Amino acid sequence: MLQKGKIVQYLTIGFFAVGILEVVSEYLQNKLLIISLKPLIPLLLILIYTIESEYKNKLFVLVLLSSMLTNILFIPKSTEYLQYALIVFTIHRVLVVSMVLRLQRIKDYIPFCIATLPFLLVFFYLFMETAEIPQRSYLLLLTQNILISVFSGLALSSYVMNDNKQNSVLLIAVLLFVMLQFTVFIEKYLLINEFTNIFRPLAMTFNVLAFFSLYKYVVVAEQSNYN
Repeated sequence: MLQKGKIVQYLTIGFFAVGILEVVSEYLQNKLLIISLKPLIPLLLILIYTIESEYKNKLFVLVLLSSMLTNILFIPKSTEYLQYALIVFTIHRVLVVSMVLRLQRIKDYIPFCIATLPFLLVFFYLFMETAEIPQRSYLLLLTQNILISVFSGLALSSYVMNDNKQNSVLLIAVLLFVMLQFTVFIEKYLLINEFTNIFRPLAMTFNVLAFFSLYKYVVVAEQSNYN
C-alpha cells in the first residue's frame, strides 16, 4: 500500500500536469478542454490537501471551491457572466483573507498599515485610470482592491517582521495573486478581451502557482500553529 507521502507526490505531479494542459488549452482556445480541465485543478488541490493535512481546514476547502466556480464563470466572454464571476470572486477573496487572519493574526497594526498602503495606491490608481469599467461593477472591484491590498499588506508586514518559512510561502502566494489580479484586470477592462491567447494562459499560470503556494502556506501554518 502506498504511503501518504507518495500519494501526495503522485497527485502533485498530476496537479501540475493538468495545470500545464490547461495553460496550453487556454493558448489554443480549446473550449472543450478548458471546460473539462479547469474544475479539476482546485478539485485535485482539495484532494491533495485533505490527504496531507491532519487538521482539514474547511475554510480552505471553501476557498478552493469558490475558486473553481470563479474560473468556470470567467470562461464565457459575455458581460453577464463576467458580473457573476466578479460576485463569486469577491466572496472568494473574503474567504481567503478570513482564513489567513485565522491562521496568522495581526500582532502590530502599524507595519501592517504601512505595508498595505502602497498596494492600495497602486490598485486604486489603476482603477481610477480605467474608463471602461461598467458602473455595476464599481463596488465589486473596489472591494476586491481593498481585499487584495489587505491580503498583500498582511503578507508583506509578516515577512518583514518575521522572516520564517510560513511568512515566506505566504508572501510568494500573495505576489502570485497580485500578478493574477493585474493580468485579469488588464484583459477584462483595459484591453477588453484582446490578446486572450496571451493573457488567458498567463492568468492560468499565475492561478495554478498561486493556489499551490496558498495550499503550501496553509499546511505550514497548521503545523506551526498546532504543533
